[in-house]
Amino acid sequence: MSRQQPATVVGRGLGGELRQLRQDRRLTAASVTKQLGWQPSRLSRMETGQQGIHLEDVAALLVVYGVTGEERKRLLGLVERAKDTGWWEVLGNLPAESRTLIRLEAEATAIVNWQPLLVPGLLQTADYARAVMNGCGVGEADAQTRVAARLGRQAILTRAEPPKLNVLLDEMVLRRVLGSPRVMVRQLRHLVEAAERPNVTLRVVPFELGAHTGLDGPIVLLDFARNRSVVHLEHKMSGLFLDEPERVALFRQETDRLAEVALSAAESVEFVARVATECERA
Repeated sequence: MSRQQPATVVGRGLGGELRQLRQDRRLTAASVTKQLGWQPSRLSRMETGQQGIHLEDVAALLVVYGVTGEERKRLLGLVERAKDTGWWEVLGNLPAESRTLIRLEAEATAIVNWQPLLVPGLLQTADYARAVMNGCGVGEADAQTRVAARLGRQAILTRAEPPKLNVLLDEMVLRRVLGSPRVMVRQLRHLVEAAERPNVTLRVVPFELGAHTGLDGPIVLLDFARNRSVVHLEHKMSGLFLDEPERVALFRQETDRLAEVALSAAESVEFVARVATECERA
C-alpha cells in the first residue's frame, strides 16, 4: 500500500473545489493560467493544496469560471475561513496525522467508524480518554493535549449542520474496563445518550458472531459534499489516509458487511445499557 500524504488529502478542500469547477467547464490549467497571466504551475499548486490560496486569486478564477451569486459568496467565504487558525493548531504536540483527521472530520458530511478495540474519539468521555492515554504510556503533558483535542473534535456533532456519524463497535469495546468500573459506566451511558442524537447511529457486533471481517483493525470512512471520500487507518506510530476510489470502495464494502451482521440500532442501545448496568453491579 502506498501512503497518501496528509497534506495532499487536506489540500482537497478549497483547492479540490476549484479544480472541479475548472474540469466541469472543460478548461485546461494551461488555458486558465494564460488568461490570468500566471505562471503555469501556480494553479496546479493551488488545486493540490501545495500553495496558499488568496482571496484575490479565487475571485479572479471565479470570473473565468463564470461563478456568481451565492456560490461565489460561499467560495470566497471558504478562503476567509481558511485564514483562521484552527483550535487544534493552538495545541502543541499533536501528530500531523491527528491534525489532518481533525480537519477532515470538520469538513465531512458523513462519518462511518468501525472500532474493534476502543470507543471512537468522537464519543469518548474525558476520563475514558485519559485512561486510554495512561494505558498506552502517553506522558502526562502529551495526554492532556490529546484529551483536549479529542473533546474539541466532538463539537462537530452538535453544530447547526452536523455530520451523520455511524459507529460500529465490537462487543469487546464495551467489555474492556478502562480506568475503573465507574469510568467505564459513565462512558457506556455516554454512548447511550449520544445515540439519542438524530445524527448518530450506534451498532454493536456481538461476541457470538465469532470471526468477522473487522478483526484486522479500525476503519474511519469520511464522506464530503464535493470532494471524494477518504479512509483513515490508524496505527500506534502513524496514520494512513487513502482517497483512491477503488480503495475507498473496498473499505466501504467492509463496513457494509459489518453493518449487516451487527445488532440493530435499537438492540445495540439496549445492549450497551445492559452492559453498563452489569459493570455498575460488578
